[in-house]
Amino acid sequence: MSPSHPIKQIKIMFRKLKGGFLLVIGYLLSPLCWWNDLVFNLPIAYFVGYIFSLFNSDLLVPCSIAAYWLSNVTGIIMMQVGAVDVLQGQPKERNLKKELLTGLVSSTVYTMAILALIQFKILENPGLFPVKIL
Repeated sequence: MSPSHPIKQIKIMFRKLKGGFLLVIGYLLSPLCWWNDLVFNLPIAYFVGYIFSLFNSDLLVPCSIAAYWLSNVTGIIMMQVGAVDVLQGQPKERNLKKELLTGLVSSTVYTMAILALIQFKILENPGLFPVKIL
């Protein structure tokens, strides 16, 4: 089958559409979108935390935080996979382990960078969890 074969072209177009969809949804879940927390990530995180709190009420906050972080990681990984599908000319074999590891490492580095910026007072803490002074 030559690259100009109609079935090959349809498969490439479908892969690019799927990649574009993943790229958009991933962007909406990722920390790169400034308004996504209010609309997507926090409701998802709260819902997951709420489900776990049905089993043990102490799990609401930790599971919400974990779900929030995972929704951001998922968004970055979806963006990465979508971008490869959209930008890559011919499909190549994928290494899912490598893609997941890359997404996880880049998300963790991003999280650590934000925490460092808050710790060194370069970014202001929004004060969602005020500290009680004894």
